[in-house]
Amino acid sequence: MKRQWVFFAVVLLLSLALMPPSMAQEEIRIGVIYPLTGAAASTGLEFKNALELAADLINNGTRGLNLPLTTSGGLPNLKGSKIKLIFGDHQGNPQTGATEAERLIAQEKVVALVGCYVSSVTNTASQVAERDGIPFLNADSSSATLTQRGFKWFFRTTPNDELFVANFFEFLKDVQKKKHVSVKRIALFNENTLFGTETTKLEEKLAAEQNYPIAEKILYTAKSTQLTSEVQRIKAANPDLILQTSYLGDAILSMKTYKELGVSPDALLANDAGFNDSEFLNTLGKDGEYVLSREVWALDLAARNPLIKQVNDLYFERNKANFNGNTARAFTGLMTLANAINRAGSTRPEAIQKALVETNIPGDKLIMPWKGIRFDAAGQNTLGSGIIVQVQDGKYATVWPFDLASKDVIWPMPKWDQRK
Repeated sequence: MKRQWVFFAVVLLLSLALMPPSMAQEEIRIGVIYPLTGAAASTGLEFKNALELAADLINNGTRGLNLPLTTSGGLPNLKGSKIKLIFGDHQGNPQTGATEAERLIAQEKVVALVGCYVSSVTNTASQVAERDGIPFLNADSSSATLTQRGFKWFFRTTPNDELFVANFFEFLKDVQKKKHVSVKRIALFNENTLFGTETTKLEEKLAAEQNYPIAEKILYTAKSTQLTSEVQRIKAANPDLILQTSYLGDAILSMKTYKELGVSPDALLANDAGFNDSEFLNTLGKDGEYVLSREVWALDLAARNPLIKQVNDLYFERNKANFNGNTARAFTGLMTLANAINRAGSTRPEAIQKALVETNIPGDKLIMPWKGIRFDAAGQNTLGSGIIVQVQDGKYATVWPFDLASKDVIWPMPKWDQRK
């Protein structure tokens, strides 16, 4: 009898050892690379909170949400396996991001990577993933060239800056017709990493094509501790409109310097990033009013999509803050990757990559105002879209496209000495 038990035990152990990874896997290890310390740490923490919410909804299930994978608890095609997020901190440094990608792949044995918000870091970290044949899901970096490198393992759910900058000029045409305003002089004020430099090139190209004179162009040093001389140049150019690309610290510093030096154009149209971070308004308060920014998400769109409010309420309950465009994109990115892993029914990188290629998530299964998620041959989601929001009464209100707007755009914005 004792020998029989030993025999059965050996058979059981051999069966488990020979079981395919997709069957034996108890947790799906996904590497996440964001700035958890340094100048953008508050942004990185928001990303972490959003991803942890997405993982929790998948792992434990939540009734009543029209989201994939939130009803059963775990990934049903992998025997209910749970997602485990393994975090890396790139500190805003491209080389650190690459090192963290190597660590997560080689030491933590992750099956895929998510990140990295800062486009220059996404650039280096995704090169590591491409070299090692690991799927990389990018939810929040918008530099257009990231999906122009011929990579096979890189997938981006957010629209890129080609679309966003095109939106800038579509918005300008529409607002000039609606408000009967004139934009004759534009200033470009952008940080000098990959994000800002590529945006500048796109803005210059479209401004020339559509006959908008550029009165001043400044590429300032990212993470600057003072911007006085640069803002003085902006003031001397006297633009009707400032187009600005900045991460959080620079966005706050520039607004304080604008007020100090009395720079007050008719409008400031930002390229998201720092201007939409929760800390932007927390720090500036009323001095952040009237700023316009491109976006991909806004809470006021819940009137059209109840799923937005349902998920935002869950996030607010946990973090005492609302989603913003950054966190909504991160949440959507992880949901997309998990959807692909479940459809793959495997943790093999090749199977996950194939499932990502075949992704086709309809818009009604998203918290984003998009038609859905479907990747082209370059790994770019072709169904995403952008909106323009404006800070009004301390909140980001959708003001364009006009058929989605919850508030009328305020143009021109009041001068500093005319604000209440």
